[in-house]
Amino acid sequence: MLKDLPGPDENSAAAVRERAAQVLRPLGALARLDEVAAWLASWQRTDRPKVAAPAAAIFVADHGVAERGVSAYPQAVTRGMFDALERGGATAAVLAREQGVALEVWDVGVGAPTNDFTVEPALSEDRFEQCLDWGRDAVAELDADLLILGEMGIGNTTAAAAVCATLFGLDAEFWTGRGTGVDDATYARKLAVVETASRRVPAGTSPLEILREVGGAEMVAMAGAAVEARRRSIPIVLDGFVVTAALAPLEITQPGALAHCISGHCSSEPGHRLLLEKLDLRPLLDLDLRLGEASGALLALPLVRLAAACVTDVATFQEWGLPGRL
Repeated sequence: MLKDLPGPDENSAAAVRERAAQVLRPLGALARLDEVAAWLASWQRTDRPKVAAPAAAIFVADHGVAERGVSAYPQAVTRGMFDALERGGATAAVLAREQGVALEVWDVGVGAPTNDFTVEPALSEDRFEQCLDWGRDAVAELDADLLILGEMGIGNTTAAAAVCATLFGLDAEFWTGRGTGVDDATYARKLAVVETASRRVPAGTSPLEILREVGGAEMVAMAGAAVEARRRSIPIVLDGFVVTAALAPLEITQPGALAHCISGHCSSEPGHRLLLEKLDLRPLLDLDLRLGEASGALLALPLVRLAAACVTDVATFQEWGLPGRL
């Protein structure tokens, strides 16, 4: 699955860095944005990077562990939110529409919840492979120069915390937040579920097998989507905790597997900040968001778009007939 992944085009990145050093502003004035432009160039494989055809893929599924009472909302909300995303009524749909982002919403398990991963693997081996294929197929159908990944599924911050606790260790409270805004009793149940699930999985289990054991269908689909995007050299802006947790097993399996990904934001989930640190991902935004649906990544999209334009479209000192730096 992770064999023979293409690397970045370092020549394109170097060309963008060189131009950024010559444009009409002090050297390094836009700091990290110039590096974002170089990152985009390296995966678009051009010295004129731009975001002209962005797409967002949101994967939606139900979680069997939701029956353990770990969310402030009933599982039926997953179906309602899937409909709202498809019909343009959800936050992510509005953010995508306002920015000209092609939004695709994928049902990978609405009404077909995964198993309760406190007692058995969340997905069978066949369903795991099917979800990977759905993620790959979703990207294969896109004509995009940048991909935003997102998710929706009641109970999925519990799954994300369980994946991280099993992958990296540390007690459940390091990874588990209040998700949809749960009360103290619900939070206590959520902690217990994450702790039980992480202890159930044997030590030495491979990262991708951990995703099958305690993840979710939409998480597996996003992992498949990320691999397919890498094979097609499509850069990715990641959304929040669930998306990052879904892709973490790829990076642990093969360091550098997420080099084509940038973190759109750091959410209010405590586990997200810790996970970003472990994966060496620096978020573009930090606004205490806790929505999901690709909303944080969509909010970060203008920064990526403008980072490229501020290198490719701003004139250089030479082009403007001005003396360069001393």
